[in-house]
Amino acid sequence: MDREKGPLDRPTAAEYASWFKALADATRIQIVSLLARQGRPMNVGEIVEAVDVVQSTVSAHLKVLAEVRFVLVERRGTAAYYRINDACVSCFPSAADVVMGRPAPAPPACAPGPATPGPSKQAPQ
Repeated sequence: MDREKGPLDRPTAAEYASWFKALADATRIQIVSLLARQGRPMNVGEIVEAVDVVQSTVSAHLKVLAEVRFVLVERRGTAAYYRINDACVSCFPSAADVVMGRPAPAPPACAPGPATPGPSKQAPQ
């Protein structure tokens, strides 16, 4: 099928779907926004205080975001600090453009597919 007129290939569509699914929750959007705007690693307690949600819920949301590599975890002794994965944040608007049939501004560095690993396959930055 014509790549310009046909649907996305299945692996790309599945990867993008996992990204959109990870952001399909208001609390996860708040967490991503907080981490992106803070520009520094934050521990769960700081995130809980900022989004006003209980610790167990924040931890569950962070797990979902980490699975698609929107957030990265840094261990410092027994504490875990979370930070935004800048590579994924810069790719997400391009993914939305591609899904909607618009040309991507530039080939995203984290585009899914066998030739270029997606965010779930990248090494931590």
